[in-house]
Amino acid sequence: MPGPVFLEGERIALRPIEEEDLEFLQTQINDPTIWRSIGRSRPLNGEQERDFFDNVVCGDDTVDLLIGVDSTPVGTIGLFEFDWEARTAEIGYWIAPDHHDRGYGTEATERVVQYAFDQLGLHRIAAHVFEFNDPSQRLLEKVGFTKEGVHRDADFVDGEHRDVYWYGLLEDEWRSDGGD
Repeated sequence: MPGPVFLEGERIALRPIEEEDLEFLQTQINDPTIWRSIGRSRPLNGEQERDFFDNVVCGDDTVDLLIGVDSTPVGTIGLFEFDWEARTAEIGYWIAPDHHDRGYGTEATERVVQYAFDQLGLHRIAAHVFEFNDPSQRLLEKVGFTKEGVHRDADFVDGEHRDVYWYGLLEDEWRSDGGD
């Protein structure tokens, strides 16, 4: 896995996304398991992935990291929708289907949450997940997020409107649960 490690866990390493990761990202984002869970309804070609890399990943408005295990990319995680005055952001992630059910997403989320509170000084982190994405709901709850509400029929996935569950985690809740 090229590039310097930014955050490290017991089994995972998080590093900035690099140009050489674009093929992995495009391949995975077009996998139905991934695009369904993040709400994409159209395929992403190489030029569109390059545009995302150039305009989002290389911008200053997000934190985008590749999740690696033993030098193999297994997913991504990031912070976005920053409100620096309110000290809030949203977290998002996906794990390649071949690497599901191994705890990599949970470990990466724990590390990014710790970074967000300790280094960025955030007060609150939000996340949203579709009603049908039970594994992601379990991941958020395991890390300490609280389900805060439902946006009914908020997105259109697989030809039907789907509910979106919103989660939140406050810094003091995370610290009181041993996240510090």
